[in-house]
Amino acid sequence: MKVAVLGAGIIGVTSAYQLAKAGHEVVVVDRQSGPALETSFANAGEVSFGYCSPWAAPGIPQKALKWMFMEHAPLILRPKFDAAMLSWMLKMLSNCTHEKYALNKSRMLRLSDYSRSALAELRQETGIAYDERMQGTLQLFRTQQQLDASANDVVALAADGIPHEVLNRDECIRYEPALAHVREKIVGGLLTPKDETGDCFKFTNALEKKAAELGVRFSYGTTIEGLDVESGRVRGVVTGSGRVPADAVVVALGSYSPLLLKPHDIHLPVYPVKGYSLTIPIDDPSRSPESTVMDETYKIAITRLGDRIRVGGMAEISGYTNDLARARRKTLEHSVTELFPGGDVSKASFWSGLRPMTPDGTPVVGPTNIKGLYLNTGHGTLGWTMSTGSARVVSDLVSERTPDIDAAGLSISRYGRRASSSVTESFVRSRSF
Repeated sequence: MKVAVLGAGIIGVTSAYQLAKAGHEVVVVDRQSGPALETSFANAGEVSFGYCSPWAAPGIPQKALKWMFMEHAPLILRPKFDAAMLSWMLKMLSNCTHEKYALNKSRMLRLSDYSRSALAELRQETGIAYDERMQGTLQLFRTQQQLDASANDVVALAADGIPHEVLNRDECIRYEPALAHVREKIVGGLLTPKDETGDCFKFTNALEKKAAELGVRFSYGTTIEGLDVESGRVRGVVTGSGRVPADAVVVALGSYSPLLLKPHDIHLPVYPVKGYSLTIPIDDPSRSPESTVMDETYKIAITRLGDRIRVGGMAEISGYTNDLARARRKTLEHSVTELFPGGDVSKASFWSGLRPMTPDGTPVVGPTNIKGLYLNTGHGTLGWTMSTGSARVVSDLVSERTPDIDAAGLSISRYGRRASSSVTESFVRSRSF
C-alpha cells in the first residue's frame, strides 16, 4: 500500500522504517527541515523500560498542591482559558485511582517491554550507533519517605516480571560512584538494570537513513493542511505543496495530532506538557553519572550521553508555548549540581519540547473509525522508550497482521468516545502543521 506517515520525530521515523520493512511504499511528511527537530531533539535520553509509570497516580492531586509552593517544582501549571486544557486535567484527575493506575501501568509496561526487545533487534539488524549505554536507571531517593513510597512500584515491577533491585546508600554509590561526593544527600534507590540510555536525535537521524535505503521518501519543509477523507475512508493528505495520495495514513504529530483530527470528529485526549533540558559538556568524568540517575525529589533525569550530560525533566502545563523560562533552567541546574557537583552549567545548552500526554499515560496506537487512518501518538515522556514497539504494532495493524502483543488497550476506543468522521467532502482544511 501507499502509506503516508505524518511527522518525522522518533515515532514517525520508526513507524516509517517498520512499514517499509513490511513492504509498503512510504512517504513521511514534516514541516521541519529534517528529522527529530522538535520533541525528539533534546529529550532526557532515557530508554526506560522499567521506569515506566503513569503520571496520573494516587496521591498526585495532593502532591500537585504541595509542588505549587516549591521553588524547584516538578509540575508547573500556567492556567489559561483553554477548554482542552481543563478537559485534559479533569480526565487526568479521574485516572488517579489505585485501580486505574494499575491498569494503565500494566499497559505501559507491556508496550515498553515489547519495545525493549524490538529495539535490541533493530540495533542488531542496522548496526546504528547513538551514544547508547545499557547500564540501567537508578531512581534516587533523598528521603526515607520516598524510599518507603517506592514499595508500590516494586510490587508492579514484580507483577510484570521487570528486573529491579532496591538499593541502600552504599549500593547506590557502588552503582554510580560519582554519588560518593554527595552520600549524605541520599538514602537509597530503585534500580531497573535493563533500562538503557541514548541520544534520541542521533538515533532518529541514523534510522532515517536506513529507512531511505528501504525506499522511504521524506518530504521536509512541507506543511500539513488536512486529511483527504471521503465516504468514511482516508484517501490522502492535503499539504502546502499539494495532495499526497495514500491508502493509509499514520498520524504521528505528537501534541499537534488532536488539532489535525478534530475536524473529522475524532476527539483525541492528547495535550502538550512542556519539558526542559540542559546539555552539559563533561569536564570531569569522575563527577558524572555512568548511566541515568532519576532525581525523585524534582522528577529530573540526569543521563550520560557520550561526552555530555543531559539533564531533563519537569512538566509545565501551559498550552502550545515553547518559550524558555529562566526559572526552569535554575531547577535543572539545581538538581544536577546538587548530585553531581563540579560541572560547568554555564556551558550548557537549554531546550524545551512539547510532550504529547494522554490523561492516563498510555499512548494511543491503533486504528480509528475512519478506514485507513491510524494513530501513533500520545507517548508523553516515553516516546523514545516506546517508539520501536509502537512502530511494530502500528505496522502490523496497517498490514492487517495481528501484533505480537495485545494492542486492544492502546487504541482510541478505550476512551469510549465515538471516533468517527461526519465529513463527507473530499477534505477539511484546518491549521497547518
